[in-house]
Amino acid sequence: MGFFEDIFLGEDERNKKENAAEMEGGPSEPRLIPNLSSIADSVVRRCSRILLLSMEQLQQSFEAETPDHFKQPTSYARNLVEYCSYKTLCVETQHPDHLADKKFSLLTFDMMLAWEAPDTETESLLKANACSNHPEFDDDNEGSLFYACATRMASQIDGKMTVGLEAFARIASACAAIADPITVHNLFDALTSSSGGCLHFLIYDKYLKSLYKVFKSMKHISGQHRNLNFNLDDGEIILEVDARSILQHNGISTRPGRLTLTSHALYFEASGIGSYDKATIYNLSKDLKQVVKRELTGPWGARLFDKAVMYKSDSVEEPIYLEFSGHSHRDYWFAIIQEVLNVNKFIRKYNLRSFQKAEAFSKAALGIFRHHALKEAFHVTPSHFKSILAFNLAEKLPKGDKILEALYNHLELMQVGYQNHADVVTASEEKPLAGPLPDSLYTLRKIGFLLLKEDNPEENDILVHNIHVGQTCQLQMAVRESVCYSGRVEAARATLYQVKVEDIDTNLAVIKDLLFPLSELGKLLSHLASWEDPFKSKVFLFLILYLLYRGWVWYILPCALVSAAVCMFWHKHHGSEKPIKAFQVTPPPNRNPVELLLMLQDGVSQLQTNVQGGTIALLKLRALLIAAFPQTTNKVAITLVIVAIAVSLVPFRHLLVLVLLEMYTRHMPLRKTSSEKLVRRIKEWWSRIPAAPIQIDFQSFTMFFIVLCLASLVPNFPLVTAVSSAAS
Repeated sequence: MGFFEDIFLGEDERNKKENAAEMEGGPSEPRLIPNLSSIADSVVRRCSRILLLSMEQLQQSFEAETPDHFKQPTSYARNLVEYCSYKTLCVETQHPDHLADKKFSLLTFDMMLAWEAPDTETESLLKANACSNHPEFDDDNEGSLFYACATRMASQIDGKMTVGLEAFARIASACAAIADPITVHNLFDALTSSSGGCLHFLIYDKYLKSLYKVFKSMKHISGQHRNLNFNLDDGEIILEVDARSILQHNGISTRPGRLTLTSHALYFEASGIGSYDKATIYNLSKDLKQVVKRELTGPWGARLFDKAVMYKSDSVEEPIYLEFSGHSHRDYWFAIIQEVLNVNKFIRKYNLRSFQKAEAFSKAALGIFRHHALKEAFHVTPSHFKSILAFNLAEKLPKGDKILEALYNHLELMQVGYQNHADVVTASEEKPLAGPLPDSLYTLRKIGFLLLKEDNPEENDILVHNIHVGQTCQLQMAVRESVCYSGRVEAARATLYQVKVEDIDTNLAVIKDLLFPLSELGKLLSHLASWEDPFKSKVFLFLILYLLYRGWVWYILPCALVSAAVCMFWHKHHGSEKPIKAFQVTPPPNRNPVELLLMLQDGVSQLQTNVQGGTIALLKLRALLIAAFPQTTNKVAITLVIVAIAVSLVPFRHLLVLVLLEMYTRHMPLRKTSSEKLVRRIKEWWSRIPAAPIQIDFQSFTMFFIVLCLASLVPNFPLVTAVSSAAS
């Protein structure tokens, strides 16, 4: 096994082992805190050295600052590990380059291991499970051992030292640069997508290195912002810059250029000769009814390639399309643009000011940097319910509004805590960790991003109680509740993919069979209204009249709803343990392509006929309204006045009885002849009404089309002037 360790793990893993052995102080050194596991004892020792405290002093501080129920024997070791880890991370994260420090990645990973196995009993159980679940490699199975990628193979070799979800969530969330409490579970899923839900040190270290490179790169770009053709506002920071084959489609105009995303806006600088032109600003911070969505694009507006983002707002006359090199490149930019839109929406909704606003921007910025790091290191771009962008996730998750409310309460607590920290600690039911942890704004400030002015006194050492030892804060509880509901939504969505049918004939057949009871009810009512069986029709008529007379007709809908509820409860009680039977659908007749084309042509012709009939009806109504046929207009106006008086004076119940009687008895033997004459006279009267005239300006349309053709063929064609003259 040492041969494979040298190939795949190299110096990193050997340094990890040597560092762990050194920090443990050797097997002969006694453990000052009993019942701690070996890894937990090692972590506590290293924490005490970093904090410049003895282990006894650190233990006494833990017992003094935490409630009594945290000191139960079953949870004492884990709470002690959490306490020591949080206090140590508070010190370690003050260094700007802590993510690049190998000792920091080793320490945090060991903290996660210690959280999973804090005491000797848990450690022995985990070792037993690791030995039983660790597979042996067989050279005869699945071909060569080198078939898999190097990262996956190294993870398999180092499979005994892995971290689970809860340990990663508790420790990584304490460092705002590494993870966010809202998206930490999705981040873990993205990091362990190829390792079966177990986080290996190799992957974790690679993620931290990639994250540090992203921070360093964006800090360098922010320092060179004077080279950009736009000015940044106070508190505005650059989040992403991309000049790789970005095309902006504005109407029929297409220009390549550089795209820059900041915390306030989207800037597009068109490519010029040797430089970039003045930037076009697409504001994302103001409420301009912005719409950003994925779109298809292509030459001349053809919807061919799925690799564009459409931006539309009140500040632009027509939608702007930004075309990227590919759909994955587009999806990345779409996600981060949506994140900036959502964080600004959150700020406007709760009217955030000062460093609360800066904290929200910082949370979004760190999420975008983490998203960038995952994309660069692992070529992973989580989306939808698995997004690692906090505000995007809150918008997509069911009950995500509760996550935003919990985040706002957290920011309010931060505001109150800054003004009077002592009063908050006394009044709070949850006693936070003594020595609170740095949050997003503090982390960005240490890295080199300034969202507040330096002369602002609120900027100095912003520390927030976002982690509680042995407890789950309100924000994390809201996330867990929302994630539980998202699981149900995903399960329901999976059933949709199973029943989706592409063929329109099959979909129509499914709809027809599902609505079969309603169609049969409609046929029955139509049969009764036709008076083909006078006895049944009379019985139904007297039943309706009796219900109207007794006033029971208003209980028909409540009775139907109660019956549906009783049916649902009955099926739940008697069929909960049985699998749902598949709905049987009668397949439509098979048709060849020619028959399908003819059917499509008939459908289009029928639709065209219906549209023409609707247009003619509207034009006739317009003619009546403008009195194009005076004699008919007088009759219609008098009829409308009579109907208005009847509606205002006659009770609604009586009007309903009259309408039902007229409709139901229209084909009654006593009324059939007179009803047919009345319908005939109405049709004749309607046919005599002329349609209001219309005029279609084909000349302007033809001129506009010629102008567009000239603009595409002739360079530097004065498009705006020509279009204006054509329109006039």
